[in-house]
Amino acid sequence: QVQLVESGGGLVQSGGTLRLSCVASGSFASIYTMGWHRQAPGKQRVLVAAITSGGITNYADSMKGRFTISRDNAKNTVYLRMNSLKPEDTGVYYCNADLFGSTYATYWGQGTQVTVSS
Repeated sequence: QVQLVESGGGLVQSGGTLRLSCVASGSFASIYTMGWHRQAPGKQRVLVAAITSGGITNYADSMKGRFTISRDNAKNTVYLRMNSLKPEDTGVYYCNADLFGSTYATYWGQGTQVTVSS
């Protein structure tokens, strides 16, 4: 059984900073890509950033230069540091991980709410 648990969300003013964390636990052999997605109210879930086990990163264009994704492979943890937050960054942020448990699959966390006030 694999579980992803996010933390670090909350309410912040425009221009502020938040750092999200996501820990993977359970029975699995390897974690490959980990990432963050965001779902704004009434909108589809979209990619924010992703990072491979080797540290190669990928960002959505609107997050480049403001958000930084990183991971600690020894702790099975992925982070998302979000600077210069804007009201349009508001949404539920979901962590995901591609890993080999009983089978190769993508697992998702339950999400953490980020609200940016203007």
